[in-house]
Formats: sequence, structure tokens, C-alpha cells
Amino acid sequence: MPVSPAAPGRVGGPRRLAASVVALAGLLACVGAAAPARAATVGAGTGSRAFSDPRPVAIAGYAGSAMEPDISPDGRDLLFNTSNVPPSVPALEYATRSGSGDFTYRGPVVGADQPGSLSGTPSLDDHGDLYFVSDRQYATGLATVYAGRFAAGAVTGVHPVAGVAAPAPGLVDFDVAVSPDGATLYVSVGRFGSGSGPSSAWLTVYDRVGTGFVPDPGSARLLRAVDPPGELDYAASVSADGRELFFTRADPGGGVPRIERAVRPSVDRPFDRVQPVPAITGFAEAPSLSRDGTTLFFHQRVGDRFVIEQVTREAPGP
Repeated sequence: MPVSPAAPGRVGGPRRLAASVVALAGLLACVGAAAPARAATVGAGTGSRAFSDPRPVAIAGYAGSAMEPDISPDGRDLLFNTSNVPPSVPALEYATRSGSGDFTYRGPVVGADQPGSLSGTPSLDDHGDLYFVSDRQYATGLATVYAGRFAAGAVTGVHPVAGVAAPAPGLVDFDVAVSPDGATLYVSVGRFGSGSGPSSAWLTVYDRVGTGFVPDPGSARLLRAVDPPGELDYAASVSADGRELFFTRADPGGGVPRIERAVRPSVDRPFDRVQPVPAITGFAEAPSLSRDGTTLFFHQRVGDRFVIEQVTREAPGP
């Protein structure tokens, strides 16, 4: 889910910025053409732990678009944001797991939203720290990544994440994912001009230092296979062991975005072997992997709405 700056080379006032953000808030959710009907067949997976069985995630009591899912470490809470298609302004919501394995809507994430500003792309670590993006202070400091403590449907102590901000107007950190251990951020960066979309989008790694984060000096090396020239790459999710990375890839010229998977043998090695997840078809974005690695949540465009879906795979053997 993007946030948009004012025109390159200058930063407008809050009112101008808010109008700009709303105008482009659905940008990456709509980078491609209208989604085709959902395929009835599932492509064959590769490897012994291929995902299969795509199905919608029911959220009882919620009827709107649900986007950018994130599942809590214990699997109990499902966080997401509302529609980012203008004139809607995304806001953070949450649901709790029901006995059936689906979820029941509980309402907005208290404390996350600020009137007139968007909030989206939730990502929760194992310590209860919730990360998300908001345009509320972009005009004054180019920062869009925020964090706070999440518990019982509320987030407290919301603050800009120290050390994470766009280096110049026209560049926007529009999506964030935290590693389960809270030590690493995968930030989606987009270059926005005066047109209707970004000219480029890529992932950048940040490492925790004290209470803030710093750019990982090896980020380009670690993500060289994930961030090839000529693609829009964004909306990541990393496995608990740090060796699997799921993300969204789209063509800036149009088409349907897809969810990709990259792997690496150890956390100090670059990700490689980038391939689509064959079980996910149609207009799909924003993967979120469960802590045990068996379930991958994502949002999909179905008609004129976005819904959360999931695919599953077996747990690894002993």
C-alpha cells in the first residue's frame, strides 16, 4: 500500500500532501489491469513443501475490502488495513481467530489511526511491537514507518521508527515488514514522480541498533536476486529462520502483480532461486507467513473488492 509524496524536489504542506496521498493510495493495489477471474486449477508446486489449497479467509462481521494481512505470532490475531483504493483512506483493523479456524472482526486497532492520514501494512514481531506505515509526518521529515506496542486490539506508544526515512522527496517508504525476532526490517521504497505510478520500487534491509534501525550495508548484496532492474518489488514477509522471503512483484508497465518466494541457505547469504508461488493465481499481493511456516496469507482482488486468502503446506519433518 503506497503513500505518496508531493511532487519531486519539494514537499507540500499537510493539506496538499493528504490530497496527494489519497489520490495515489490505491496505486500498488492497482498497478496491473483488472484481475482475471480466479483460476479454478492450481499449478504444480516445486519442492517438497509446496503450497496448495487456496481458499478465502472468512472474517465474520466484516464486509469491506481487507488488505495487507499480518498474522500474530500465536496465530490468534489477524491484522489488516481497509481499502486503499481512492477515495478510501486505509486504516488498521483486526480480527481474532474463531473456533472454525476463520476469524471474527473486532474493530479498528485502537491508537493506530490519525484522522486525515492513512495507516496500513501492519507487521507484528514476537515481542509485541507493531510496525506500520503512515503519511502523517512525511511532509516534515520524510518518515512513514511507525511502531508501537500491540496488545488486545490496541497499539500504544506510536512513534516514527528512528533511522528509517526516505532520503529525498519523491522517494517513499510505503510498506514495512519486521522479522519475527524484531531485529530486521524489510522496507519497500518507491520512486514517485508526477505520473500515476512509481518508476521503480525495491526492498531495503534495515538492522536494529539500540532502539532504532540503520540501513544494512549488505542490503543490495542480500537482495540482488529479489530487486532486479525493471520490476516493482514490495510488500515482503520473512520466515522465522530468516531463510525464506516472500514478496510481491509487478511490472511497472502493467499486468497482474504476483507473489514470489526467494530462499537462501543461511542468513548471511543472499536470497536466490526467486520463483512465483504456483498455488496463488490472479491479482495477489502482500504475503504474510505464519510463524510455523505452514500458512501463507495474502490479499487478492476479487471483482471490485480485496479479500484475504491463504494457502497451506505441511510442516517440516524432524
